[in-house]
Amino acid sequence: MDATDNFFDSVELPDNVLIGAGDRAACMAAIRNGSRTFHAASLLLPERVRLPALALYAFCRLADDAIDESGDPRRALADLHDRLDRAYAGEPVAIAADRAIASTLLEFEIPREIPMALLEGFAWDSERRRYATLADVHAYSVRVAGTVGVMMALLMGARSSDALARAADLGVAMQLSNIARDVGEDARAGRLYLPLNWLQEAGIDHQQFLAAPSFTPQLGSVVARLLESANEIYARAAFGISALPLGCRPAIHAARLMYAEIGHEVSRRSGDSVSSRAVVPPARKAMLLARALSASAWPSASRRLPVLPEALFLIEAVERADQHRASVNPLPPSATKSLEEQMLSIIDLFEKLERRGRETT
Repeated sequence: MDATDNFFDSVELPDNVLIGAGDRAACMAAIRNGSRTFHAASLLLPERVRLPALALYAFCRLADDAIDESGDPRRALADLHDRLDRAYAGEPVAIAADRAIASTLLEFEIPREIPMALLEGFAWDSERRRYATLADVHAYSVRVAGTVGVMMALLMGARSSDALARAADLGVAMQLSNIARDVGEDARAGRLYLPLNWLQEAGIDHQQFLAAPSFTPQLGSVVARLLESANEIYARAAFGISALPLGCRPAIHAARLMYAEIGHEVSRRSGDSVSSRAVVPPARKAMLLARALSASAWPSASRRLPVLPEALFLIEAVERADQHRASVNPLPPSATKSLEEQMLSIIDLFEKLERRGRETT
């Protein structure tokens, strides 16, 4: 039995949220079938993070599908906004993913602006929006993937601006890899995420390309530029891994390596992701998982880098939420102790209890 099979039994929800025994199937199907790369990387997460992370993924996957499969995307989006409101109110819709995400959002104090931005990205998809520049592609990627990166960091307990900025970087880089991999598939569905100004510079009429998607060396050069940008952002993201709890680092190393490998596979095909879809072989994934475990055994470098401008609003949302929480419910002095101080206090307490036990015997 997969550990995630027990998730909906073990997750702690508000008193008024109940999960029925028959609610798991849809969420588990979304997790297992939606992204093999995500599932592989998630296996390295500690259970305390892995389970809410799977809940987060299940909600994102099912929400995306709700819009893609709807005959009326606007109505589906409005329904998702209502579902999100109910989740934050602790009264989720009677759907497994909604019940699980309600617990996750509330327990980890995820500001509403972050999943709202995710839904905005889904809305842009439903509009078949085009992106004039790389900055516009970044803005889209922040919404559909940077938001997930930030929420994952919050699940891990990383709330510093630097850590969240690097988490957003990783989400954006992953999305750029996905865009590079799916150029042909997206075009055949009437979607285009490559910067229009890059296509124009390469002599490609984007409307003609969408009408009859085909690979050319010129298109390959555009895909190569996108992958170069992704690699630069992957490098930025790597500096944030040391800000995460030690037990969480292998999974994030693995996610970074495996998604970057998607781009490397596209590059090996000279940027041709129209004729076929690049897939990372299982053996290669296994090797990258092993490399992630090895990399996590050594201290990670850290560097203070600026926030990706398009992601700044996510970091500011967390800062505002934390400032509000601190003003409404300031932590007692003991809660501000460092982990080392807390551990010393616990050890001291046990020593006192042990001495007291000896005195009474």
